[in-house]
Amino acid sequence: MIQEIHTNDAPGAVGPFSQAIKVGDLLFVSGQLPIDSATGEFNSDDAIAQAEQCLKNLAAIAAAAGTSLANTVKTTVLLTDLSHFAEINKVYAGFFSKPFPARACYEVRALPKGAKVEIEAVIAL
Repeated sequence: MIQEIHTNDAPGAVGPFSQAIKVGDLLFVSGQLPIDSATGEFNSDDAIAQAEQCLKNLAAIAAAAGTSLANTVKTTVLLTDLSHFAEINKVYAGFFSKPFPARACYEVRALPKGAKVEIEAVIAL
């Protein structure tokens, strides 16, 4: 059974997709942009601050589904400038602990709304 997960504590989808979908014991969280749900705007132009906001949004959606980032099994990090990789790793490490989730990280040409960072996750329930 497929169940949509939504919370007002994270920004709404910017297209025809859900914040997250729960299937069985897994939560598939759509890529999160650095949008502050209180303002509807990016929290910063800085890539490191944007990564932190993306992770806060993931955490809010996980909580809405009854889980937490501690149960994350896989993430995908999209960056428009891979030179920020080491700094973003430091922020990322503050949200996860061992065993760290599996992860892929890609540099991309552009992200929606001009974001510098987008992060998606698969989280166990």
